[in-house]
Amino acid sequence: MAPKVYGNVFSTATMRAFATLHEKDVEFEVVHIDMKAGEHKKEPFVSFNPFGQVPAFEDGDLKLFESRAITAYVAYEYKGKGTELVYFDSKKMATVGLWMEVEAHHFDPIASKLVWEQIMKKKFVGLEPDSAAVEENQKKLGEVLDVYEVRLSKSKYLGGDEFTLADLHHLPTMQYLMGTSTKEVFVARPLVSAWAKDILARPAWIKTLALQKQA
Repeated sequence: MAPKVYGNVFSTATMRAFATLHEKDVEFEVVHIDMKAGEHKKEPFVSFNPFGQVPAFEDGDLKLFESRAITAYVAYEYKGKGTELVYFDSKKMATVGLWMEVEAHHFDPIASKLVWEQIMKKKFVGLEPDSAAVEENQKKLGEVLDVYEVRLSKSKYLGGDEFTLADLHHLPTMQYLMGTSTKEVFVARPLVSAWAKDILARPAWIKTLALQKQA
């Protein structure tokens, strides 16, 4: 049976799982969770994820939640298929792991706040963005991307010279931000801008975005 992803096609975390499966050329089933109706906070979904957050994932008798745990499993389980998103050399993988941690702890918290303020806040609760919060977080994001600019002067991608999970994990929030004024924070840094343009154009990511159009 094909793996199943329980989530919402507009959820950044769910999109992260979709993108990984597409990169690995793994067929999968999407089980839509209606977040507006609160399905992610009710049974049967909370039996998959007790924290009531999407996505959840099922592959045979394995059940997972937390998108980065799902992407890591898929990358290793389907070794030899599609794009090798991880290394099997311990030193190379240590570098990828480092930048995966950077994304999770430095990039994503700020980027997610900007996605909320500039896109989701009005969509879900009908409120306008807090301009002070946007400005503050754009400044913080710029400081993170300054570090990325230096890193990308040394390798094509964050984890080395090949596209890995360290890059892929950025895609969902980055996609949303490119439709806002925060795009300029990326554009202002030439190497970051080129990197973003490169990874956002990957066929697997285009397939992930197509799922939103089908919804």
